[in-house]
Amino acid sequence: MSQQIIAVGGGGFSTESEPGIDEYILRQAAVDQPKIGFIGTASGDAARYILRFYTRFSALDCDPSHLDLFRRTPSISDWVNDQDVIFVGGGNTKSMLAVWETWDMQDHLRSALGKGVVLAGISAGAICWFDSGVTDSIAGDLTAMKCLGFLKGSCCPHYSLEADRKPTYRRMVKDGAIESGYAIDDGACIHFVDGIAHRVVSGTDAATAYSVSSKGGELIEKAISDVEVLSVAQ
Repeated sequence: MSQQIIAVGGGGFSTESEPGIDEYILRQAAVDQPKIGFIGTASGDAARYILRFYTRFSALDCDPSHLDLFRRTPSISDWVNDQDVIFVGGGNTKSMLAVWETWDMQDHLRSALGKGVVLAGISAGAICWFDSGVTDSIAGDLTAMKCLGFLKGSCCPHYSLEADRKPTYRRMVKDGAIESGYAIDDGACIHFVDGIAHRVVSGTDAATAYSVSSKGGELIEKAISDVEVLSVAQ
């Protein structure tokens, strides 16, 4: 059974844009009307964010639900195992991973991945799957942080939107402060299958993703060529 992870750089229902990306994520499930669960830990289970999730996915052919970790929490194992797709929202990655550790969330999600549940997420919910990621969880300059390690390498979201993302990630990779990895524009995502970048999916013509590495002290950045641009009709 294939293990699928979809890392979104920004956009989608979080910003009420790029509906094609959300529809693409649903289509990767093994069933016609998938159950999709939202985990909003990184935003402190913000009610407005959860509402955006339901507003988008209630209009699509799926069965949405969400997991609360800051209110009365159901059996996490039962909830996770009941999903076909799990989507992790953006926010404070460092705080999210700290809360997850107390709930053994990493084990639940890794088990779900092995059973064919599609794991997806945006921003904090994108970098969390990698060995490491670029985060603004701490006030001040962007920093590198260790993540779950479901995917090899590092990840930087919001590559085209936030002015300090591109120079910071490039410098970190070149200096060896973070592993080589992937940079993802807002409005684009990378679909990984069995740990390998399968394709880039974009909600706009302008958005894409890049592989970023360093060799002999030289930075190597390449746009990923296999890009599928989506529209609402698709």
